[in-house]
Amino acid sequence: MLYGSPSIEISFDDRALQHLQIVITAKLRRRESFVFSWNDSAEVGSGRSSIWLDASSTLYYRFFGSRVPSINREWIDALMESANSGSGLFFLPEPGSVAHTAAPAGRARV
Repeated sequence: MLYGSPSIEISFDDRALQHLQIVITAKLRRRESFVFSWNDSAEVGSGRSSIWLDASSTLYYRFFGSRVPSINREWIDALMESANSGSGLFFLPEPGSVAHTAAPAGRARV
């Protein structure tokens, strides 16, 4: 996912990115602004990163595979609940999976 201009790259695997795109698009379609946060990988120093998203945000979703992953409704619901909270959308790993992190640049993948 590329954000802003000049853009920063935030890498997620295709499955995670597909779920994030659904939630982010739903929020922005309703003109709801929010913070999106994630844990950074150790490759970029760990920590946590956040960006502000609103209807004027420049976003580009780049998927590495050509097939659309199946959608996990439970994951969508958990991400949407987070997005609707006072602290904004926080990337949560898919229910039942091991926790992952993202990185703003490079190929570190969730």
